[in-house]
Amino acid sequence: MKELELKYGCNPNQKPSRIYMRDGSDLPIQVLCGKPGYINFLDAFNGWQLVRELKKATGLPAATSFKHVSPAGAAVGLPLTDVLKKIYWVDDLGELSPLACAYARARGADRMSSFGDFISLSDVCDVDTARLIKREVSDGVIAPGYEPEALEILKSKKNGNYNVIQIDPDYEPEAIERKQVFGVTFEQGHNNLEIGPELLKNIVTANKDLPEEAARDLIISLITLKYTQSNSVCYVKDGQAIGIGAGQQSRVHCTRLAGNKADNWYLRQAPQVLSLPFKEGIKRADRDNAIDVYIGDDPMDVLADGRWERIFETKPALFTREEKRAWLDGMTGVALGSDAFFPFGDNIDRAYKSGVKYVAQPGGSVRDDQVISVCDQYGMVMAFTGIRLFHH
Repeated sequence: MKELELKYGCNPNQKPSRIYMRDGSDLPIQVLCGKPGYINFLDAFNGWQLVRELKKATGLPAATSFKHVSPAGAAVGLPLTDVLKKIYWVDDLGELSPLACAYARARGADRMSSFGDFISLSDVCDVDTARLIKREVSDGVIAPGYEPEALEILKSKKNGNYNVIQIDPDYEPEAIERKQVFGVTFEQGHNNLEIGPELLKNIVTANKDLPEEAARDLIISLITLKYTQSNSVCYVKDGQAIGIGAGQQSRVHCTRLAGNKADNWYLRQAPQVLSLPFKEGIKRADRDNAIDVYIGDDPMDVLADGRWERIFETKPALFTREEKRAWLDGMTGVALGSDAFFPFGDNIDRAYKSGVKYVAQPGGSVRDDQVISVCDQYGMVMAFTGIRLFHH
């Protein structure tokens, strides 16, 4: 297949629309089910690059959940604890394969943002992963292959209209990439930067103790940022992104946004949330929305009389600001990556409130000394990578 006509571009008025290879060669993908659109393919191709690099860097199966050309979550296939199984709504699925664990983590990091996602998988999609995908609201999936039973499960989703794409795992893009904006062609070299432990050697803080697991998490954060719309920062813990801030004009706003998401991820594990008395039969999306409000700044939107009765069997107690802060103080060992330098120490102050212990950023700010000093105040480990990871 040398070209594929699409329904429309980013918006219904943008026609005609297609994808094709500029050199006339075959496309590196096959559409096995559905009719993917323009934005679907943007998410698919960016997500595929991300998970391919995560797999290469860690040796573990990887998955990402993309929305609007940025990852809502990304993870490698480490086993799930009982608590994580519960907050990701997979505790009824039994033991999951490593690839399914990777997607459960990627989807579960920010379930609000992952609603209606496009999924990318580093490995052949197995039955466990297909069963998990089948029950979530999603637009499609891209993977290097599909087990026959897994493909049949996915083809049954959305009344047979679910988008299933298979990509050639050996495909490599041209060295030069191009795009047009306002009729003007932009050209640049493809970002072939390989992200690995060597980028973390320049530790500039007094504390230089970087455990292997923390280095892995920093690498995951940097690879995730490579495919996240800038400005961007990424909080990672135990092999998965737990908070991604994308596309903000101010870096501290990225840090706050991603930090708030990381806080929500951890708050979902609090006893007050795990014991919420949801009504029988309530949908997962409705539970996610209710939890997000319950742990947020306006909990009475779900706890007010006349509202809680629609969601809960009994009225839950208020999760107070003091209780939430006390719980969040237990979150430690978080890794934080930034796609460009931190210009002020306020980013580090905010990161510390979300349990950040390890930081990787390019360095190069005129206030590097101030940022290092704030890290030293908190006993953090910070590496200067010397590499910027802008993505637009």
